[in-house]
Amino acid sequence: MNRRLYFVLPDLDSARSTANELLLARIEDRRMHFLAKRGTPLGELREASYLQKSDLVHAAQLGLILGGLTGFAATLVLAQVLGDAFPHNAWTLVVPVLVCAFIGAWAASMIGTSVPNERLKRFQAEMDAGRLLLMVDVPVGRVAEIRDIVHRRHPEVADYGIETAIPAFP
Repeated sequence: MNRRLYFVLPDLDSARSTANELLLARIEDRRMHFLAKRGTPLGELREASYLQKSDLVHAAQLGLILGGLTGFAATLVLAQVLGDAFPHNAWTLVVPVLVCAFIGAWAASMIGTSVPNERLKRFQAEMDAGRLLLMVDVPVGRVAEIRDIVHRRHPEVADYGIETAIPAFP
């Protein structure tokens, strides 16, 4: 189980130095994600993925739930309207719910790709001011150790805490 730590770094040199310290602490490069103001060159630092920058995951989850509920409600209304003419079996409920859930997830994810990630909104002012955001995923047992390394060796870095629920695939 991993936790995501958030740090705001003042400049690119500090970001490189912090990344090197984390590499020496045996944190894999693929576990560090940097995000900066649009147009800021990150060089060899790993930029946050599209899934991390956009609200695609959250939107798809919301669309899946709302679509499924819509399919369920539509099926109940249709059953009420048609009465005895409506076939009463499991498939007449399951299929519309699944189809509407899929369509809802698809439509919402299309919208979510153009919306910034809700979890990162609190860092937008910092990034607009030229600072860099570092998101690093570490095992639960190493959270205190990694935070201590960053605080001891880089006092210029602002710690923005821990996120306990990391999305599964970004």
